[in-house]
Amino acid sequence: MRRRVVITGMGAVSPNGIGRENFWEATRNGVSGVRRITRFDTSPHLAKVAGQIEGFDEDRYVQPKDRPHVSRVVPLGIAAVGEALEDACVIPSEMDRDQLRGIGVIVGSGGGSQEFTEEQYRLYYTGQIKQCSVYTIPTSTIGTLSSEISMRFGFRGMSHIVSTGCTSSTDAIGYATRTIQAGVMDWMVAGGVDAPIAPLILRGFILMRILTTSWNDDPERASRPFSRDRDGFVLGEGAWFFMLEELEHARARGARIYGEIAGYGSTCEAFHRVRLEECGEEPARTIGIALDEAGIAPEQVQYISYHGTSTELNDKIETRAMKLAFNGHAYKLAGSSLKSIIGHPQGACGAAGIAATLLAMRDGVVHPTLNVDEADPECDLDYIPDVGRKMEIQYAVANCIAFGSKNSAMVLRKI
Repeated sequence: MRRRVVITGMGAVSPNGIGRENFWEATRNGVSGVRRITRFDTSPHLAKVAGQIEGFDEDRYVQPKDRPHVSRVVPLGIAAVGEALEDACVIPSEMDRDQLRGIGVIVGSGGGSQEFTEEQYRLYYTGQIKQCSVYTIPTSTIGTLSSEISMRFGFRGMSHIVSTGCTSSTDAIGYATRTIQAGVMDWMVAGGVDAPIAPLILRGFILMRILTTSWNDDPERASRPFSRDRDGFVLGEGAWFFMLEELEHARARGARIYGEIAGYGSTCEAFHRVRLEECGEEPARTIGIALDEAGIAPEQVQYISYHGTSTELNDKIETRAMKLAFNGHAYKLAGSSLKSIIGHPQGACGAAGIAATLLAMRDGVVHPTLNVDEADPECDLDYIPDVGRKMEIQYAVANCIAFGSKNSAMVLRKI
C-alpha cells in the first residue's frame, strides 16, 4: 500500500506579505502585492510593474559578507524554509547527525540564480571585474540552490533541484511526495522560490510580448486573469516551502496537519517551447491522472487553484481544460487565480497556490481573483471575482502550466 503524505509546516515570503499569516491575511482579503518596480530604473522598459517584495531583510538570513556571493533566491528560500520548520516544530539544531541524514530537500525554481548571473555580467561589462564574485560559477549553477538550504539547516539527506519552468515547485513537491511514498524518507522539505525581477530578465519577457504594459500607472490592476481586457502577466518573486511527512510519522509526533497530498499528475504536450496547444487535452489529462491517484471522482472536488496567468491563451485554454477534466461539474466548481494578487513568481507559483489552498482549507474561506472587470466570453466559469468567499473544502486541485508544453496538477485533501 502506498504511504500517505501530509503537510505539517508552511512558510511564505510573498509580495503581499512576509510570513505565512501575513501572506494569507492579505491574500484572503484580496490585497495586491503588485507595484511599480523600484529595484532598478525601468525607463528603458515598456513594462514597469511587478510582484516585488518590499521590506525583506536579506541580512537576517545571509551574512552581509556572503550576500554578494549568492542570489536573492537564497535568503528568500532560507526564510520560508525556516518558518516552515518552526511551524512544524522541527528544530534542526537539536537533532543528531542520523536525524539530519533523514531529512531531504527538493527545491523547485524556474530561474534559480539567474538575476545573480545577470549582475555578474553587468559588473564585468562595465569595467568592475574586481567586484565579480569568486563564486560566480557555483552560485550560477542552479543545483547549488538546494545546497544553500541544506547547509543552512544541516540537512544531510538528498538535496535536489527541480526546474521545469512554471511547474517547478509543483513538481518538486510531487517528487518529494514520491520519495516519502516509496519509503526512502519519512519527511522532506519541499517548495519553490524564484526572484526574476532584474533588467535583462524583464527585457526578455517583454520581447516575448507576454508581459502586460497597459497598467504601469495602476499596478494593482495589472494582473487580470480571465478578464476580456487582459494583455499579459505580471512578473513576480517569492518563496513558499513546506514540511512533508508520512502520515503516521506525523501523527506519532503529534504534528498539526494542514492537509494531505492525495494525488499528483504531470504530462508534456510535446507541442511548443512557449505556446500552449489550444485544445486543452493534456492539462485536462494531467488533472485526471492526479484525481485517479487520489481515488476520487471529478464531482468530489470543490475548489480549483488556477494557474491563471492573465495571458490571452493561457486563461482560455485552462478554462477549456477544466471543462474537459470535470465535464458539467466544471460549472459548479469555484476557483481563483493567486497571480491576480501577487503576480507570477515563475517556478514558485505552484507552491504559492498550494499554500493558499491549504490555508483556505484550514479557515473555510477562499481568496478572490482580482480585476475580472469583464469576463472573457470563453472564460465562463466561477473565478470568485473581487471578493473572497466562505466555503468548506474537502478536495481541491492546484493546477500549473509551464513553458515547454509542461502540465502538473496536485490534489489536496483535508484531514
